[in-house]
Amino acid sequence: MAHRIVLFVILLVSLSEVEPVSFKITNRCRNTIWPGFLSGATSPPLPTTGFRLSRGKSKSVTIPASWSGRLWARTLCSQDPSSGSFSCLTADCGSGKVECSGSGAKPPATLAEFTLNGTGGLDFYDVSLVDGYNLPVLILPKKIVLGGCGATGCLVDLNGACPRDLKLVARGRRGGVACRSACEAFGDPRYCCSDAYATPDTCQPSVYSLFFKHACPRAYSYAYDDKTSTYTCATGADYVIIFCPPPYTSIGSSYNLWQLNGIKIPWIRSPEPKAASALLQTLSFPFEFLDTLDPLDLRGMLSDVRERESCIHITVVKHEHLEGSL
Repeated sequence: MAHRIVLFVILLVSLSEVEPVSFKITNRCRNTIWPGFLSGATSPPLPTTGFRLSRGKSKSVTIPASWSGRLWARTLCSQDPSSGSFSCLTADCGSGKVECSGSGAKPPATLAEFTLNGTGGLDFYDVSLVDGYNLPVLILPKKIVLGGCGATGCLVDLNGACPRDLKLVARGRRGGVACRSACEAFGDPRYCCSDAYATPDTCQPSVYSLFFKHACPRAYSYAYDDKTSTYTCATGADYVIIFCPPPYTSIGSSYNLWQLNGIKIPWIRSPEPKAASALLQTLSFPFEFLDTLDPLDLRGMLSDVRERESCIHITVVKHEHLEGSL
């Protein structure tokens, strides 16, 4: 009898260790995107490695508990009418199909990176601009309030302000469609953290990586940008990944802002004080409200960019006035 109890307990532990999680991927961009996935060499396979996601739509993907890898969003994609080959102007994975099938994103691409069920029973995640930038993205763990897990991301459109040397342009498109890293643009080991610069001591931030870091302080801006860019959450959390999280702005414009758990949310007017208190109480609950509300789109509180008056600085524990600019 005791032997059976031990086996039963072991079985329960094993089941709990392999329980998958959910990534809810949301497209709040103006146009269709094509998310892509690349798994680590030893990670279990995913049910999909790429799909089409229309504007305003979401798709949930079941992720194995010990998965590691990255995801991104391809833009400006089309299918060749004669060959049937599928390709994208930014973040293309080169598979010739909507499914990436083991191929990674061609830089420049904004990357959301995960190692689930890692050291100490923690998930590790980050947003990386080391391979450049093509879209804003936000990672929200659903345990963000009660579990001490932090949101991270890059919430601004950098393509317009991208330095000329880094800007990726496309025929027939006004402005830039993506922003390259200095490593990709110049191939210099100082920017790539390679050769003699392959250690944290020898590879330092450059004027180009500081451009990305100033705009997106929580994202990786170069290879050894770990201290301010890696986030953790207890294993078992579900995640919401929002491309072009609303509302977002182009870098360089002045704005009033709210701040949610350290993430700057521009262009939101301050509600009346009573409404602010009510919202503060709402944020004290787990993030299940993301399943029923448009993520961060607080209806009735969005203003036209020309009508920004008083604003509020808000976290899950306090609120105060804040005004600033990028």
